[in-house]
Amino acid sequence: MADEQLALDRLVHEPGRLAILTVLSSVSDADFLFLQRTTGLTKGNLSSHLGKLEDGGLVTIEKRFVRKKPNTRIELTDDGKRRVAHHWEQLERLRQLGAS
Repeated sequence: MADEQLALDRLVHEPGRLAILTVLSSVSDADFLFLQRTTGLTKGNLSSHLGKLEDGGLVTIEKRFVRKKPNTRIELTDDGKRRVAHHWEQLERLRQLGAS
């Protein structure tokens, strides 16, 4: 198998970002506090990872107000959904390679 077929997407594979993307892949969208609670990341760390994911085109971030309180909604893009699915497929290929 060629090395490029086994290469992992570094933007997706980083543990904090993979946790964020995994949570987002199971919901239609999520708010910042929900992601913070489910991933266990600090506010600053989560914010940094979300910025990288947004810059990479994997998520969209919408900032708004709900009852005069700031609310940040995050959603996977179509490209983000494809890349997360591809990442899990590659991990499975690597697992099978190690098992053979």
